[in-house]
Amino acid sequence: MNIAQAMMCGGIRLYRAVVSPLLHGVLGPGCGCRFSPTCSEYALEAVRRHGAARGGWLAVRRVCRCHPWGGAGLDPVPPDSSPRPIGKF
Repeated sequence: MNIAQAMMCGGIRLYRAVVSPLLHGVLGPGCGCRFSPTCSEYALEAVRRHGAARGGWLAVRRVCRCHPWGGAGLDPVPPDSSPRPIGKF
């Protein structure tokens, strides 16, 4: 994990520890994410799997879909489609 990924993951963890509980306290328990995994879990996995730039873009796209008129249900992070170097698994 490089420094950009570590900083993004730290920001997401900070959101999960501080901001998310405040939102649930103010808006109620029904204001959570409509998807599984949650948007913050999705963002962490996307950044870890795809890197800071592509993972961040995937996370932003996901958050933009998470609204009352958007979708709901299972929405996993897409697999990494970049080819692996020969000899590395």
